[in-house]
Parts: sequence; C-alpha cells; structure tokens
Amino acid sequence: MGQIEGRLLIDGALVESESGRWEPSLNPANEEVIGRAALGSAADMDRAIDAARRAWPDWAARDVDERAEILRQFGDRLAERFDELARIEVLDSGNTLKPTLHAMDETLKTLRFYAGLAPAMRGETIPASHRNLHMTLLEPYGVVGRIAAYNHPALFSVARTAAALAVGNAVVVKPPETSPLSALVLGEVAREVLPPGVFNIVNGTGPEAGAALVRHPDVKRLALIGSVPTGRAIQRAAAEVAVKHVTLELGGKNPMIVFPDADPDKAAASAVRGMNFAWQGQSCGSNSRVLVHRDIYEDVLRRISDRVAALRLGDPMAPDTDMGPINNARSHAHVMSFLDAEQTRGARLMTGGKRPAGAAFAKGYWVEPTVYGDVTPAMRLWREEIFGPVMAVAPWDDYGAMIADANDTSYGLSAAIWTNDITTALATARRLRAGSIFVNGSNTHFVGMPWGGFKNSGVDREEGIEEMRSYLETKALNILL
Repeated sequence: MGQIEGRLLIDGALVESESGRWEPSLNPANEEVIGRAALGSAADMDRAIDAARRAWPDWAARDVDERAEILRQFGDRLAERFDELARIEVLDSGNTLKPTLHAMDETLKTLRFYAGLAPAMRGETIPASHRNLHMTLLEPYGVVGRIAAYNHPALFSVARTAAALAVGNAVVVKPPETSPLSALVLGEVAREVLPPGVFNIVNGTGPEAGAALVRHPDVKRLALIGSVPTGRAIQRAAAEVAVKHVTLELGGKNPMIVFPDADPDKAAASAVRGMNFAWQGQSCGSNSRVLVHRDIYEDVLRRISDRVAALRLGDPMAPDTDMGPINNARSHAHVMSFLDAEQTRGARLMTGGKRPAGAAFAKGYWVEPTVYGDVTPAMRLWREEIFGPVMAVAPWDDYGAMIADANDTSYGLSAAIWTNDITTALATARRLRAGSIFVNGSNTHFVGMPWGGFKNSGVDREEGIEEMRSYLETKALNILL
C-alpha cells in the first residue's frame, strides 16, 4: 500500500483544508510516515456545519424508506472497500487486522439495523382532554456533531452516526487527529451515495476544529466517545454558547467479579478476552480490574497470567498477531507511567510490565501485555483508567466489602459477574453501579442493546432504540375541536 492521502469531506466534495495544511500520519508500530491528512481549521468546520445546515431540511423531508435505502447502499459500498479501509486503519492506529475487519462488519450491521428501525420512530396520541386531539411529533435536531475516538475511527464515524442520519439529521464528524485516515478515506464512499452536506468529515485538532464544532450555535446535538476530561471540557464549552444536548460515552475502570463456584479456566479466558488486548487494552469497556474469590484466586490468577504471557506481539497486519502497539506517543507515555516501580509497589507483577525487547520493537509505541496480582484499592493501578494492556487482579473474601471495592471508582461503564448461581448473579448485578452488566461473559456489544455508563462514564445511551430516539426532539400538537 502506497502513501495514503485523506482529504476533508465538505458539502459532497473532497477538499484540502482552507489553510492548505497537512499533517503526516505515523504508523505507531515503527513511527514511519504512511501518508498525510488534511488538517482542518475552524473555518473548515464552519463551512461543513453550514453545508449540513443547508442540507438537513431536504434530507429530513424525504420518506423514511428513502433515507433507509440510501443508508443500506452506503453500507453496501463500504463493504466493497472493507479490506482496504481495515488495512488503512491498522497502519494508522496500531490495531490488529482480524478485530479491525470484525469492526468493519459491525459497522455494516449497525447501518442496516438503524435503516430498518427508523420507521418505528413515532409519536403518541394523548388523552389530555376529552373534546380535543393531542399528539406528539418527532423531529430531527438538524445538525449533529460527532467526535470519534482513536480506537475505532471508522466504526465510530459511521456506526455511531447511522441513527442520527436515519431519522433525518445531517452530520459533521471530527475524526481522531492521531488516526484520521480510515475516516477520511471512507468519505470517498460517502460522497458517492449520500446527498451533499448530509455527511461531512473535518479532521483537525481538538482545540481548533473540535472546539469550533462544539461551540457552533447551529449544532445543538453533540456526541463524543472519549475521555472524561474531554467530555467535561465539551460540556463546559457547549454550555457557554447555547443549550445543547450532549451525549458522552467516556472512560471505564470496569470490574469483573469471580465467585468461588465459577470455572477457573472459563473465567480466566473471559477476563483476557474482555481486556481487549487485540485493541492493546485501548477500550473503555475493558475489564481492567478482576476481583477473584480467595478460594480460587491463585488458580485464576495463574491461568490469566499464562494466557496473557502467550499473546503474540508483532506486525499488526499479520494474521497471527495478538496485540499491536499503543496508538500514539502521548498515550504510550501515559501507559508506561503506571508501570513505574514506585507506582506498583506492593503489587505482584505476573507478566509484562515493560517495553518488549528485540529489534522489531526498537521503534514504535510498544508495551508488553501486563498482569499485576495482589493489587489493592489504594493503588493507582486500581483506581485510574490506563487505556492500555494492563490488568489488575485482587482477591476478595467478604461479599459486602467486595461490592464496595467494585463500586469505589468514579467510573461506571460496565461490569462482569462469574457464578453458576443465578440468585447471586442477579443480586450482584443490582448492586453494581454500571451501565452494562455481563453474567458469565465479558464486555460484548449486542445489536439493539443499549451501551453507556453511570457516574463519570457518561450520559445517555448508544447502540439501541435509545440512541435513535435521542436524535429526535418532541413537538406537542394540540388540535382544539
């Protein structure tokens, strides 16, 4: 694959930035330049928002079946280029190939899901008075802004905008500045299928392009998948200019609780799978804290450690690679800061904990998949989101204390429970403060099931009928007879 060039998509045209600026894109595996991305400015973002503002009334006026068919065509055309887009994303992000291809497939499923669900969005008739007719109408917001994260650039740019598009909104996407290429290249497909201005993509920095999107008065509906500090900054900036509806899907420090009746091998396998090492642990849903009953603690800890130690690091494009590099230099430094001896004092390093040795890892943002045992709730390893391939494991004896430890975090995105006792599972699920609970499994996204968090892990829900409904406003109509 030669040098990749990503342009902005504004009003149906692939364009350079107004300033003519370009930003080189680096392969995080070796820090080599793989291409360049147009670097949009606030002026570019304003042009995209203006295009969306002009496009959405006609888009909303189309029959829902027509919009749905266009989205299905969009998915079909994307599918023709899935392999290309996946390989671009692997080179640009460090994610491994197999799960990236899976994410592309999930993108297509999501487009089809919302295309089919759109006709179900309907208002109500309300018996507010006996002589008159009272009803509600659902109408799109108009211009919707979506800020995507670097762990799934193409998926978040398309799958997480499908609901907004299906019900008649126009969208402006800001892809992640460290891995924008797959999102920008998919703009080539979008311009061939979607009407001009309905779908726009503007790459740029958060302080410039991102801030212009958040603060624009014509963008009343915003959505972010990202970090807690970014989410809070967006809430603050949005509130300074207008009253806006902001959806946030933020970080997680998610617990997995293993009861003594659980199968140790199955629980260990699920813990490793749920840590998302295929994404380098760069997933807000990763079960990065594992609480294991002391009766089976050493057994489960050993099985987890053996599985993680066996993971293969290497070229993310190779089909037998289990884990690639961290996405960028800043994130790599953040992950490595948790592995400092002073930070981990008292914990038992089971595997990993450093940069891998060898010439293949001399450059790039590499860190070994890591497991620490005997981690305590006072440790930084236990309390802060690492967003990297580091798992903390701890024993528990007392049920009440364990629940308190599981909930003792500012996050509340997901949690997993391993037990063969359904009463225990249900009672524990009720007591955990998290938006998604998995019993005898780990974080998995199912079509139609809502996803989102409690506490600082976010507001609102995505991935279900709740997401589509959130892109509509309610208008009350009273007909006096």
